Amino acid sequence: MIKVSDTAKNKVVELMKDDGFKPDVDYVRVGVKSGGCSGLSYDLNFDNSQKDDDKVFEDNGIKIIVDKKSFLYLIGTTLEYSGGLNGSGFVFNNPNANRTCGCGESFSL
Repeated sequence: MIKVSDTAKNKVVELMKDDGFKPDVDYVRVGVKSGGCSGLSYDLNFDNSQKDDDKVFEDNGIKIIVDKKSFLYLIGTTLEYSGGLNGSGFVFNNPNANRTCGCGESFSL
């Protein structure tokens, strides 16, 4: 399960509408790919269809899809949004990550 904070939900809805997606129907696709300074990096996109091996969740009114491989790395993660002075963007609070980089966009297990 992946959780979505209230601030992340508000930003996701805003960005989905800006990009022509429908927040009540379409999905946020969350994944993990090789790369980044810590070995693995997060991938976040909008999608209007799901694949056969996707896991589907809904939290805080946001539909999330995760491919089966990425799901193992993301169990228990909370998607948050930070709009502070140090920069704004989505933040993944991942309890499975042993180490993260300074920017928070990559991690290792």
